Amino acid sequence: MTEKTFDVIGIGHPCVDYLLHIDSLPRSNESRYAREGSWQCGGKVTTGLVAASRCGLSCALIGAMGDDLFGRYCYRDFELHGIDLSQAKMREGCTTDIGVVLSEEETNGRNIFYRRGSYERIRQDEVDLPFLERGRYLFLALADELHVTAARYAKEHGVKVLIDADSRPMDEYEEILPWVDYFVASEFVYKSSFSDCRYREHMEEILRKGPSAAVFTFGSKGCRGLSEEGYFELPAFRVPVVDTVGAGDTFHGAFFYGLRRGLSLEETARFASAVSAVKCTCIGGRAGIPTPDIAKKFMETGIIDDASLRERVARYSWGLDDFFREVMELEKKKNPG
Repeated sequence: MTEKTFDVIGIGHPCVDYLLHIDSLPRSNESRYAREGSWQCGGKVTTGLVAASRCGLSCALIGAMGDDLFGRYCYRDFELHGIDLSQAKMREGCTTDIGVVLSEEETNGRNIFYRRGSYERIRQDEVDLPFLERGRYLFLALADELHVTAARYAKEHGVKVLIDADSRPMDEYEEILPWVDYFVASEFVYKSSFSDCRYREHMEEILRKGPSAAVFTFGSKGCRGLSEEGYFELPAFRVPVVDTVGAGDTFHGAFFYGLRRGLSLEETARFASAVSAVKCTCIGGRAGIPTPDIAKKFMETGIIDDASLRERVARYSWGLDDFFREVMELEKKKNPG
């Protein structure tokens, strides 16, 4: 049997977000001052891996990015979080996805504008399927041929598969469902697929197609889940929200912590909800991700011990600037003339 080197192996691609926390959106031809700005890396699976790593799990990424400044910034952020990049590709001469994210105080909403990079996503022939056997869990967010192939291989080799289902209706996940163990989906998936509130019945339908557990997250309205342990509904934790970017990604990453510790599905979802809630008290998808100790203290007392989180927020506020200076210093050392 292959040695389990990693708790979680994820297939995904990163991006860089420039985030601004504003009071309200300006009208056409108006301007607003931002309360706060931050350069942070993003991406569904990639931010989930960072959250899992923050929870003390060993993680590896299978994916690609450009070799521009933004791609190298993403690469460096993965390194700082201890994520294995032996299966990650840097596409030479290509750009990485970037986004501008406006988080609005007035509505607690967000507006996201993305520019897709020129780099080629990871190809099926580049995925070393036997590498998946080194993980306890495979983490996916898409259901195309590459991801179905990976899920099937993982399942057939004793690796548990979790999919972060978002932005697509249920029928687009039909092909991958037989190979999924944990189907964790967003409110969008539920509302685009079902027109009523028969949550348990719909999750029973999903479980009949392959998964052993299904969870739907509903943002401020909490989450619902079903497995052989039973059905549950959990309210959301109440926190002073600064930014909801990355809340779902963080939930998925923290979900692996509960699974790895042998918690029940309900306990796992509650822990993941707490980690996600704490994240929402800071700008961006990564700065506010807490450690398990911070999350557990919050669950027990309602208090967020945020000293270390403030340090992360400060680091990310100048993150790309600092990284650029670091790159320039390295270039000077390489080319002293």
